[in-house]
Amino acid sequence: MNASVSNDGSGSAAVTLAEQFRVIAEIGGDIAFSIDCASGQLLYVSPAIEQLVGYTPAEVAAGLRPGESGPLAALCTGLPERMRRLRAGDRSRLRLVREAEFQGAHGYPVPVEIISSVLCDAAGRPQALVGLVRDLSPRRLREAEQKRFASMLNHEFRTPLSTIDGAIQRLEATCAHADEATRARYRKIAVATDRLIAMLDDYLSPERMAGIGSTRQPTSLAPRALLEEGLAQLRAAGRVASIKTRELPPTLRCEPEGLRLALKVLIDNAIAYSPPASPVELGGRLAASGIELAVRDHGPGVARDEQAHVFDKFYRGANAAGMPGSGLGLYMARSIVEVHGGVLSLVTPQGGGAEFRIWLPVAGARQLARQAASPDNPAPVGTTAPAMALPPSGNT
Repeated sequence: MNASVSNDGSGSAAVTLAEQFRVIAEIGGDIAFSIDCASGQLLYVSPAIEQLVGYTPAEVAAGLRPGESGPLAALCTGLPERMRRLRAGDRSRLRLVREAEFQGAHGYPVPVEIISSVLCDAAGRPQALVGLVRDLSPRRLREAEQKRFASMLNHEFRTPLSTIDGAIQRLEATCAHADEATRARYRKIAVATDRLIAMLDDYLSPERMAGIGSTRQPTSLAPRALLEEGLAQLRAAGRVASIKTRELPPTLRCEPEGLRLALKVLIDNAIAYSPPASPVELGGRLAASGIELAVRDHGPGVARDEQAHVFDKFYRGANAAGMPGSGLGLYMARSIVEVHGGVLSLVTPQGGGAEFRIWLPVAGARQLARQAASPDNPAPVGTTAPAMALPPSGNT
């Protein structure tokens, strides 16, 4: 990597620009590296590599010599093919992000994310492969903790529910002489128990938890496709539904199943708390350096004094009296959105009803003017916010 040396005016050489950028890259704990494209030899690796894998920079460099298969060989994986394609005019692999494992000196693998770019000279010839290495161990640990928590929560709910389910089945089987009101109560308990068990299977089953991470999961989703899945869910429930979108990016970096679940919760909520003949509207647009997805119903809405609590764990509003549910849906949806660095909010649109909005950050999204009810400038709880103003050309 070439860099000029500036002068501070007193005759002494200032820190090179390359050195400044190296320090910036390493401030956050990432490990910077540079590899010569022609020879495949390591030109530089941050000293912090020794803390990560137990090998000194010199030991790492020795293991990356041509013909060697050192513990950090994954840094150069695919480099010859990458160079071949680049020389053939294919520039799609100038920058790559991939996950790999380093074999540490301590005897166990270290999961890492490798972000690399090929630097070329003025003639377009590849000179150096530079990039960052990020330790994925903390993220893997969080994921494992989340799975354990979900498994524990599943068990804690399923055990009493199984007891209730068995008891109500016995009562129904022996209630031949019970009056109709009693039998109706039994059926209501049985339906509610079935719904809660199904919810556990949908959200917290061991199979679902085991599936996460067992294979390489998709890391992106088309926002438009997500809304269309929601549209299909609404129409399958017999609801009149539509989509309005404006300037959505083609893809969104995310955990797709998590966002699908969050949107499903909001749509289930709209179905449950609005009249069957009323429409449900889905929307999407760029907003405040990210995107905003919305689910709007035309039901009675949420009482002003309850709006601050709708995302609380186990909270159920007055309009939920006598309806099945656990008070966990919106809490889980908000948790999923916040894991993605986003915000889930509730507004009261003009004309009544309720509108839930998911705001998610998107790299490269253009800046929009601040709006009265954007996630960066939310409307006070209990106030009325305008519905998403989207062009009719996006209707489905």
